[in-house]
This record gives sequence, C-alpha cells and structure tokens, in this order.
Amino acid sequence: MTIFRARPAATLVVAAALAAAATTTGAALLTGPATAAQGCRVDYTPNQWPGGFTATVKVSPGDAAVSSWTVTWTYAGDERVTSGWNATVSQSGSTVTARNASYNGSIPAGGSTEFGLQGTYGTSGGAPTGFSLNGVPCNGATPPTTPPPTTPPPTTPPPTTPPPTTPPPTTEPPAGCAGAVLCDGFEGQTGSTPSGDWTVVSPDCSGAGTATIDTATAHSGSRSVRINGAAGYCNHVFIRSTKNLGSVGNVRYGRIWVRHTTAQPTEHTTMMAMADAADGNRDLRLGGQNGALQWNRASDDATLPEQSPAGVAQSLPLPPNRWTCVEFMVDGAAGQLRTWVDGTAIPGLTADGAPTHDIDGQWYNRTWRPQLTDLKLGWESYGGGADTLWYDDVAMGSSRIGC
Repeated sequence: MTIFRARPAATLVVAAALAAAATTTGAALLTGPATAAQGCRVDYTPNQWPGGFTATVKVSPGDAAVSSWTVTWTYAGDERVTSGWNATVSQSGSTVTARNASYNGSIPAGGSTEFGLQGTYGTSGGAPTGFSLNGVPCNGATPPTTPPPTTPPPTTPPPTTPPPTTPPPTTEPPAGCAGAVLCDGFEGQTGSTPSGDWTVVSPDCSGAGTATIDTATAHSGSRSVRINGAAGYCNHVFIRSTKNLGSVGNVRYGRIWVRHTTAQPTEHTTMMAMADAADGNRDLRLGGQNGALQWNRASDDATLPEQSPAGVAQSLPLPPNRWTCVEFMVDGAAGQLRTWVDGTAIPGLTADGAPTHDIDGQWYNRTWRPQLTDLKLGWESYGGGADTLWYDDVAMGSSRIGC
C-alpha cells in the first residue's frame, strides 16, 4: 500500500501542556494495514493544575482511512503520563506512544477519533512537538490566540486531584451482559441488606464492617451495594454471589464498577476475592498495597506486581470519588491473569506465564493453575486503612464483557 507523506509538521504550541506518561501500557492490540495520508492532523488540548493535568488528543488521518493507528509525540519537560482512556499509552524518556484500543482503530477518510490521558509534572516544561501518525509527520493544532491560565482562577482553589470523571469512549466496546453467567446492577434488591443472588459474609472474622443496599449512589439505575470498610483486622465484610459460577469454565472474565472515598493506603487491603479450589480454597484477592492496586494470593501472600518501587510503578492507584470500571481475566489452564482499568490494560497487574522481575516473578515462584469457584466484593484491611466503597453493574462470563 502506498504511503503518502503529510505536509511538514508544524510546531504545536499548547500553553501549559504539562502532560504525562507514567506507564499505562496494555497487552498487544490488533492491528491491520495502517497508513497516514496527506493532511493528517493531531490536536492536543491540555487542562492542567499545579502538579497534574489531563489532555484530549484528537487524531485525524486526513485524505485516506486507517484501520489502526499509532500516534507519537515528544515532551520538552518532565511530564509523565499516569493513565489514559480510549488508547494504550506508554512513554520512553520524553517520547510518548499511543495506540488505538480494540474498538476505535478504524478511522474513515476525513474522520477523526479522540483519546485522553492524565499525568503529573514537576517543573514547567515546553509544549509537546513532533506529532506523527503511523510514522508520518503531521501538522499540529493551531496554537490558541490566548494561552489558557497556568493556574486556576484565584476565586477557586486549585484542584489537587484529576477531574472526577473519565470521558466515555468515542465508540463503545461491547458492554452490557451478553453471554455473562452473572449480571447484576442490584436493581432487584428491595431491602436494605443484600439478598437473593447475594449473601453477606465475613470469611475470617466480623467486626464494624457493614454491607447495605444504597439508593443514593449508583453507577446506573437507582441501586448499588455500599460497603462501609472499617480500619483494622477483623472488620472483614463481603457480599458473595450465590449463583453457580462453575459454568464459567477455566477462562473467567469479570467486570465490576467500583467507587470509593479514600486513597489506597500503604497497608494491604482487599476489595474483591475469589476462592481457588486448586489452592486449598484460599482466596485470590484484588486490592491494594503501597498506594496502588495489586493482586494477592492468600495461600503464600505472593503479590502482583511485586512490592518493589519499580513493581508498584507498573500498577496505578484506584482513583477515589468516581466510578471506575475494573475488568479482569483469569485463565486457569494457562495460569495467566490480566487486568484492565477503564478499558486500559495494566502491565503490573498482568501475569503472562513468563516470570518478569518486579512484576510476576514472585507470582510464578510455584506452578499456578487456579480453579476459581465464587465471587466476593467487599473489604478487608490488614492495617490502619478504612474506606467506603460502592459496587454496581457486576458481570462475569467466559468472554470479555467490556465496560
């Protein structure tokens, strides 16, 4: 296929484009023939606050359609991306690479798609430059006539956290509950305590933790499950699905929408657990440690990623005060595990079968072939952490369900 060269790249001047790219890398994405045509364009629009930012990136291929896309650019300062949506984003030095998601790789001639990212910075850097689409230099966005302010208006305190919501995908991936064995938005719950398809349990010991049906906060519909997670050991509380999940098979995909109030602490916590019949019915647990998401194996306390600084950096915090879509896949036959947050695969929460130092080296210190039998959502704290969590739109099946 002939590759048409774009017009020479124009420097993109974006005021306060202090964007970032800590690692938000995912599994390999499907790609097909990919070119960029005359007039390809990449528009980068930042929104920053002291120490952090988000950015919206619009990709327009120009005169010819593309079936997949890779966008690259270079930061002039110390910007680091920490997460993204509608694309898989990675960073090496000052160079950022964004690849399409599985559902937005095709862009027609004259069309466009958008993805977003958020990140941090230490000191003010220059505007990003050197935009290219599928290896072809592109002209950037027209510089704004009046640069946006570098700090919020004086009457409004500067935000200390990223905006509370994540923009929806331009084209949504498959969602809902097609083919799922378990699908529940808790709309059928009529009392204040979860019942029917769910039962309240305290696997080890009970204390101050509670599980209730909440009609004031929901991801969709009018109901969710609220978990009041108290600090300290023995305040364990979960809701456990009463459905027979054995029909899911060796490959299990799950999706939960979760919202919580308190940043993840240094101490170990758990927010989801699944009993493993191949491991003495000890739980495979998803929660946090050292301020970031982690998987934990109860039988030997192995963690994914490893709790080294380099390992923790390959995960990410569960953002507070907004709904987050967490997906996972456990392949019992192959002994593999994958995790997506808001549709983006997380490298540190991936066990791919080959031990990698700082990520899944500890995980594979023994043969791991899980046989998961249930699903529990709730709270365990093994230190001083307390949190309030809501769960909604929970699904589990033998194929990926999407957000």
